[in-house]
Amino acid sequence: MPKRYVLTLTGSDRIGIVQLVTESILECGGDVQASRMARLGGEFAMLLLVSIPDSETVRLTDNVEKLAGEGFKVSLTETEWGVSTKRKDWLPYRIKVRGANHEGIIHELSEQLSDQGIHIESIDTNVVPAPMSGTPLFMMDAIIAVPPDLPKHKWQDDLEVAADRLNVELEMSLYND
Repeated sequence: MPKRYVLTLTGSDRIGIVQLVTESILECGGDVQASRMARLGGEFAMLLLVSIPDSETVRLTDNVEKLAGEGFKVSLTETEWGVSTKRKDWLPYRIKVRGANHEGIIHELSEQLSDQGIHIESIDTNVVPAPMSGTPLFMMDAIIAVPPDLPKHKWQDDLEVAADRLNVELEMSLYND
């Protein structure tokens, strides 16, 4: 049975990083099953879920060491198959947040979710210039998993109160892949 790994890589941004990393995975007969990649400031960051034939794990480790030798910060962590089934009956929601950027937005919203036992599946944030004024505009897009026994009105109302306190717009909807 293939093994699954989470591979993380960061390094100075340059053309060809994605090609270089995916080539090192392909050489091992591996497959990228999920990924997040972005340029953050002057750095490029990758987070990948990789499936590798059991017989190729040594080669993958060697290839990761070669990437580290080229100046990248790399980690490789074996992970289990099917861990996400732990929350298979939980309800997926998408949360979008938008408003003037200020410190603490991510912290307060994630604290509100965590306090109610809600799991963050993914979260993407960015600060961009607002269209008319150019002032920094915070944007967040998150997918969360809500326990099936948690009353919808309770957690949504609490999150709306937090958004009002933060002076940001909040949009929530059931998430369908």
